[in-house]
Amino acid sequence: MLRKINPLLSPDILYTLASMGHGDEIVIADANFPGDSCTERLIRLDGISATATLEAVLSIMPLDTFVPDPAITMQVVGAPDEVPPIVAEFQKIINQTADNPAVIQTLERHAFYERANGSYSVIQTGELRLYGNIVLKKGVIPPE
Repeated sequence: MLRKINPLLSPDILYTLASMGHGDEIVIADANFPGDSCTERLIRLDGISATATLEAVLSIMPLDTFVPDPAITMQVVGAPDEVPPIVAEFQKIINQTADNPAVIQTLERHAFYERANGSYSVIQTGELRLYGNIVLKKGVIPPE
């Protein structure tokens, strides 16, 4: 155990987040997401919600400030302007936890999968709520 580190952040997740560079992206995915076929760096968090995972990740990882879309979710198929309840929760967590809160942007389902395929890693959670997927772009930590 470590002090001031959320216990959901396993050694694999900590290593992954520390290894990522500015501009690299990580996906926090729900239980239905095709994580294993999407990446070679899959980390499983079965039984853990995507919202708890997002909060843990953002407690130590900065969001990118150089792009307009450091947080992206998947659009609802057939209703692209609809905001699923879990996405509203994601936004609340970003507003409360991120060092640089940003408004979540959205991508069409297949475009989201393409974006995820190019990510550094995927953390697949046990989230059962639909559309519980988010891509985060890592930012920089400026010198003090």
